[in-house]
Amino acid sequence: MAKDLILAIDNGTQSVRALIFDLRGNLLHKSSVPLKTYFSRQPGWAEQDPEYYWESLSLACNNLWLESQVKKDAIAGMALTTQRATMINLDKEGKPLRPAMVWLDQRRTSGLKPVGGLWGMAFKVSRMSETVAYLQAEAESNWIRTNQPDIWEKTYKFLFLSGYLTYRLVGRYADSIGCQVGYVPFDYKKKCWASSWNWKWQVTKIEPDMLPELIPPADIMGKITKKAAQDTGIPEGLPLIAAAADKACEVIGSGCLEPNIGCLSYGTTATINTTHKKYIEAIPLIPPYPSAVPDAYSLEIQVYRGYWMVSWFKEEFAHLEQQIAKERGVEVETIIEELLHKVQPGSMGLILQPYWSPGIKVPGPEAKGAVIGFGDVHNRAHLYRAILEGVAYALREGKEREEKRSGVKITSLRVSGGGSQSDTAMQLTADIFGLHTARPHIYETSGLGAAIDAAVGLGLHRDFEKAVKDMTRVGRYFEPNLKTHRIYDKLYNRVYKQMYNKLKPLYEEIRSITGYPKRFD
Repeated sequence: MAKDLILAIDNGTQSVRALIFDLRGNLLHKSSVPLKTYFSRQPGWAEQDPEYYWESLSLACNNLWLESQVKKDAIAGMALTTQRATMINLDKEGKPLRPAMVWLDQRRTSGLKPVGGLWGMAFKVSRMSETVAYLQAEAESNWIRTNQPDIWEKTYKFLFLSGYLTYRLVGRYADSIGCQVGYVPFDYKKKCWASSWNWKWQVTKIEPDMLPELIPPADIMGKITKKAAQDTGIPEGLPLIAAAADKACEVIGSGCLEPNIGCLSYGTTATINTTHKKYIEAIPLIPPYPSAVPDAYSLEIQVYRGYWMVSWFKEEFAHLEQQIAKERGVEVETIIEELLHKVQPGSMGLILQPYWSPGIKVPGPEAKGAVIGFGDVHNRAHLYRAILEGVAYALREGKEREEKRSGVKITSLRVSGGGSQSDTAMQLTADIFGLHTARPHIYETSGLGAAIDAAVGLGLHRDFEKAVKDMTRVGRYFEPNLKTHRIYDKLYNRVYKQMYNKLKPLYEEIRSITGYPKRFD
């Protein structure tokens, strides 16, 4: 039997999926296990038991073997992609010392000693001191070291979720270069751990030997151990190929290998990504992340709460739709989608700025969300559409920032993530950007991106260009309505882009009066 199938594991925020792909990018079978995103012992905390992630992965795989007609001996290899910036402390026996700090955790550490020496002077001169202090306060390592020193003292390895699951699968403290997205001393330009003199070691206080070995995407990470095979049913000895974090895998899984194709992700964090061979910082000190392709970077702008705002709207304003959905036996999103059809593009001038969480540099750390233009004509449907329009406006602003920094015009879009399943949201995106916008042929773009890494690493496709060409394609195109685009263009340029600078002084006043968001310099 030919070994030409790929097993991809995608451990996202909401679920873990075990996926089997062929070399044409067809999803042959899928098993999904929903995840409890986190538990919270105090307000703002977001934690999860590391063993829970492993047990959920194992359950997804075992269900796959029970439900699928695919033979295990047809699988050539596997790859892993996970949510980003979820951190795990392990002791010398490889056992977790505390719950994982999930990327949604809001803890920050105050009172830390600022970066000193020449680096400190350089940051003051360049007016980057608050940005660096923000990164220092956000680093999970600093919170654990400050508040749980006994845990930090026992920590042998400090790993991303991807590194932890890799260890459980192949028994090796290794992680993909493509998964390094978070507050660790990583050199994003050279794609290796930072030099000993780099300021990032001062900021994070992580010791070099606490970090895993780094493996480039498409290289072998190891082989499935006997213990992992017993837990998951994955064949013992199956090669695990390095992939990348979920957003990076989404980019190549959506077919965005060239810098002129923008990849929008309508997920909990909404993003726009472009793939570049050159290192470019769209925002000073905020690096491009490693691509799922070894010799490339993923230039990314984030709207941190992004499509989380849809969930926020559902919980706060859509109780009626939840009741109707229950009566009809459908998803509440299906009912909420009907609200969009009741509102004209532009939401009758209701404009939303989606800064529901403070930024690092753009927007500034003082930023807050805002909605302007309310009138007696507006209702919940207008607010819902304004949320989607506001996220798209923010991503269009990110597109323009990326174009300015890279010198490359984005000429078309691919959209993935939960929000991409809405035809209305897709059309709205095409109209706001004024660009050809496409939904990939498959929803599981992150898992597909990981499978592409595996296919190249195993030699089943000769290179990434061939793999992306053969394994990705468009599911449906959405062409911009030029009349609607003209309306959006005016609202975007004459209203939305003016909002932040005009409201910034008021945001600063709110910050000085309430202390929220906290200053970090």
